[in-house]
Amino acid sequence: MSDDWLKKVNWSEDGLVCAIAQDAISGRVLMVAWMNREALKLTFQKSEAVYWSRSRKKLWHKGEESGHIQKVKQIRLDCDSDVILLQIEQQGGIACHTGRESCFYKELANGVWVEKDVVLKNPEEIYRKPENES
Repeated sequence: MSDDWLKKVNWSEDGLVCAIAQDAISGRVLMVAWMNREALKLTFQKSEAVYWSRSRKKLWHKGEESGHIQKVKQIRLDCDSDVILLQIEQQGGIACHTGRESCFYKELANGVWVEKDVVLKNPEEIYRKPENES
């Protein structure tokens, strides 16, 4: 299969595209991340979300540490070809590293950010370091 479809994406100057992960059933936006060509190609091939970590400067298979893999049901490209929408099934019901369903858990109310969603699992339980690491 040809990779010509990757050429249709309007990549930023640094070779990235914004990617939105949306729950395929509820429609809730769970997170926003970045993808480079390799991440998008791997996401398509694996049917699991792979992103580009800008802070770590490496590919990041969502759930590689937490087990909260995103099974990709559909990949869409917006009208300007510069945003990817992933319709996903979130394994474990947790997309956010804070242990919540969604990264969008804060709501602006009366000029103050209020945490509206509960923590489903303590992040320390999700991201345990091996005993030989400290």
